[in-house]
Amino acid sequence: MRDVFQAIADPTRREILGMIAYRSLNVNAVSGQFKISRAAVYKHIKILREAGLVEIKQEGRERFCHAKMEKLAVVSDWVEQYRKLWNQKLDSLEAYLEKLQNKK
Repeated sequence: MRDVFQAIADPTRREILGMIAYRSLNVNAVSGQFKISRAAVYKHIKILREAGLVEIKQEGRERFCHAKMEKLAVVSDWVEQYRKLWNQKLDSLEAYLEKLQNKK
């Protein structure tokens, strides 16, 4: 299984996820949105699938891409720790600036 961070590191893969986040699209519809070869888009979808972010379902003769956004929780958790850190730093800066303002 691929790493989620590795999978979303590429802007094309992030765009693919954005396209299928709210509705499933067939593979041809996804590949038609890019100016790269269909094979390249398939490779991106394969990487997303290996990371558990995309599921491919066969429906009749077509294959549809379904996003599995819950897998992004790992990214959200990682970002959250830095959000808390920056909030603390900004709160400290605000307190310092208020202290300077009150000295005037």
